[in-house]
Amino acid sequence: MNMFWLLVSMLFYHGLCISTSNTSVNVSTIPSVVKVGAIFSFNSSVGKVAKVAIEAAIKDVNDDHTILNRTKLKLAEQDSKLDNEFLGIVEALRFMENETVAIIGPQRSVMAHIISHIANELRVPLLSFAATDPTLNSLQFPYFVRTTQSDLFKMAAVAEIVAYYEWRDVIAIYIDDDHGRNGIAALGDMLAEKRCKISYKAPMSPDLGRVEITNALVKVALMESRIIILHIYDSSGVEVLDAARDMQMMRSGYVWIATDWLSTLLDTDSSLNSSVIDSIQGVLTLRMYTPETNLKKKLVSRWSNLTAAGNTDNGPFGLNTYGLYAYDTVWLLAHALDTFFSQGKNISFSTDKGLSDFSEGNLRFNAMSVFDEGLALLQNILNVSMSGVTGQVKFTPDGNLIHPSYEVINVIGTGSRTIGYWSNSSGLSVVPPDKLKAPASGSSSIQPSLFDVIWPGQTTQKPRGWELSSNGRQLRVGVPIRVSYREFVSRVEGSDMFGGYCIDVFNAAKDALPYPVPYKFVPFGDGHTNPINQDLLHRITTGEFDAVVGDITITTNRTKMVDFTQPYIESGLVVVAPVWKLNSSAWAFLRPFTPLMWCVTGISFLLVGVVVWILERRTNDEFRGPPRKQFVTIIWFSFSTLFFSHRERISSTLGRLVLIIWLFVVLILNSSYIASLTSILTVEQLSSPVKGIESLISSNDPIGYLRGSFAENYLTQELNVHKNRLVPLNSPNEYEKALRDGPRKGGVAAVIDERAYMELFLSTRCEFGIVGQEFTKMGWGFAFPRDSPLAIDMSTAILKLSENGGLQRIHDKWLTGSACSSEGAKQDVDRLPLKSFWGLFLLCGSAFFLALLLYLIKMVRQYMRHSDGSSSKKSFFSFVKEKEEDADKMQEEAGKNGAKRRRNDQRVSNGRVHEDGNLEGPNNRGVYAGYEA
Repeated sequence: MNMFWLLVSMLFYHGLCISTSNTSVNVSTIPSVVKVGAIFSFNSSVGKVAKVAIEAAIKDVNDDHTILNRTKLKLAEQDSKLDNEFLGIVEALRFMENETVAIIGPQRSVMAHIISHIANELRVPLLSFAATDPTLNSLQFPYFVRTTQSDLFKMAAVAEIVAYYEWRDVIAIYIDDDHGRNGIAALGDMLAEKRCKISYKAPMSPDLGRVEITNALVKVALMESRIIILHIYDSSGVEVLDAARDMQMMRSGYVWIATDWLSTLLDTDSSLNSSVIDSIQGVLTLRMYTPETNLKKKLVSRWSNLTAAGNTDNGPFGLNTYGLYAYDTVWLLAHALDTFFSQGKNISFSTDKGLSDFSEGNLRFNAMSVFDEGLALLQNILNVSMSGVTGQVKFTPDGNLIHPSYEVINVIGTGSRTIGYWSNSSGLSVVPPDKLKAPASGSSSIQPSLFDVIWPGQTTQKPRGWELSSNGRQLRVGVPIRVSYREFVSRVEGSDMFGGYCIDVFNAAKDALPYPVPYKFVPFGDGHTNPINQDLLHRITTGEFDAVVGDITITTNRTKMVDFTQPYIESGLVVVAPVWKLNSSAWAFLRPFTPLMWCVTGISFLLVGVVVWILERRTNDEFRGPPRKQFVTIIWFSFSTLFFSHRERISSTLGRLVLIIWLFVVLILNSSYIASLTSILTVEQLSSPVKGIESLISSNDPIGYLRGSFAENYLTQELNVHKNRLVPLNSPNEYEKALRDGPRKGGVAAVIDERAYMELFLSTRCEFGIVGQEFTKMGWGFAFPRDSPLAIDMSTAILKLSENGGLQRIHDKWLTGSACSSEGAKQDVDRLPLKSFWGLFLLCGSAFFLALLLYLIKMVRQYMRHSDGSSSKKSFFSFVKEKEEDADKMQEEAGKNGAKRRRNDQRVSNGRVHEDGNLEGPNNRGVYAGYEA
């Protein structure tokens, strides 16, 4: 058969290279009869329904005078023989001898690939109602028109179902031909978009038998995934499910999702025997969704008569969706031909010289002719828009039907139940796509939903989707044999038993799983040195271990090798160095403030005294007197405000404003000073020459680390510490000795390791401590192979332990705290710098400046009034130095004298002299005049 396909391809590709003649053999303006071919398997579930539907559609078209006018469609059918595809192809070639304008079919994608080459050469449109291979839409086959839904959308619906139930891995069982391979390839792409994948593929031969099915299912049963996608033909699909039932693969925990072959079988044959019914219980399948239109209802009502005994060779049977699409295919072609004729096109055929070269022999290639207007008819087919029994029939630019949608069906008992719908626009929903209202503009999309399912095993609980391998092998869990810090992982002497904090957490999380996990611990290491965790994790990638339990830090590089669970303990890197207690001294009271803070505070006290003195000296006798007294008053007033004990009365408004703000500043300074001093004198202070990771890196001192730890790579690659400075250490005793010796005696200045280790190390060694802050944020987790579902379930179990206090109880059991553990020296944190108080000083200084500015404005105004009303001129500084009361009296006397002189002048002008010697009356006017002169 393969040799024949190769021969046919060579013949027609050779014909493409030879020009065709334009010799017309048949010309008709509007022919009375148009020949249409149909090729499918008459005895298959799809073919026998399609045969009745196509013949009914041909009759309906010919009886309808509103279409094609007086032209009739003449149908020629050929049985493609599913069991012999070679004969099917030969039958297809016979159509080309009879001037056929279009072919309805073929039924299977494999044959469609071959016949499409012939259709391309002879320009005959090929309308298939059942070939669903998505690759047939490629530009390689321009004359292939799919009048049903593509497997691309079918697999999108399957992927949506898998994602809806939160499964990650699936197994694909399929027939290894064009239909199966390309459909599963589309499924893989759709699953990848949902962050899921096909973990195992089980291809089967098109001529499979029971032995091959059993062998394939044995391999499937050994896989962890229990989600099985069955993309197969109906003729062998039931056989696969029956074999799965015999192998106990239809029990609880399994999920079987069959593509639409199963729904087609159920719709076609409603009288399946009990053995078949038992084999398909709980299976999910898809059915192409077609809305309940009036046209569909009429065809359904006629179906029983069309398939009645005597009308068909196969007896009565049901109507499946492929039959609906076959019926619409005839009407689609009729509408296209009607438009074709209305455009003035003619049906004409020409011979091909390339084919005439193969006239020798009995194949009669020269009898086949080229449809001259085949391209025009093809365009009319693709441009048709009509209402059919399947709903709106219209093509998208990429050649697919619009509005692809499917029903999701659950097989229950002797029937089935629709649990939801899938459409390309709205996803999964319990509402049919044609009745689903689009979400309002700006609102979120419709949430996926399905009704409850009865799964295999007659359970309604959603299957987990995976199980540990059912071949009896226990989970091999690698455990490092630690030499140090045995509180985390330790091996019981003389046995394969392990204990420790990490082991207890693992066992507690395993016990919290809703299913049993058989396992055994496998020791890793020689027992003399701590094993390298990177090597331990590498054993998972090679398949030696199924998991790793221990003090394994989660790092970026390690996540590229394996999957980790949720961290069960935080353990970042810290710096441990020698520390000593910082003893108190006679000058400890100076430590709350930095030197700069003390200087600024003292200057501020003096400044407030000067400002108040300036504001009060002209109105307040307590701020007046000899210079020495005024200086002492300023000093006394300034520092007495520290204890709120100043005796001087403040009389001016500006002075009171300045004093109130300053007393608020003093209150804050006093409170802060007392709090800091209390902390310094009552809390133990530790000091160390190493302040943290920054000071350690900037020095040239050697640094210790645990041999085999990731700290070495982190220091050299991330922090750029030269490798010559790093000293590998093997145990806590080596830590202690290296820290005691120090850099001068061949030791180290500090040790960098994970906090969990260091807290145990410091619990019995009080002369060392953690200095600085933890400079990485990491944690420990259990390791599993990539994409292992057990890692997800264990993470959930660890979170439950964290919520119910289980992790804390295990921590208290193994890792008890100690007073020797310290966060490090904090002397720099306890001292209060100037920047903590600059806002207060700024506020106080602003008040000082504003008060002085207002006072200066006031003095200038008073001085100007004094200068205008007094005959004696004084300097501004002399005026300021005077007491305000004296200046007011002098100004008042000057005002009175001026008024008196003005009155005397007025009296003299009237001829009167007062008793003080001035003349009065008109008789003395001359005397006064003489006096005045």
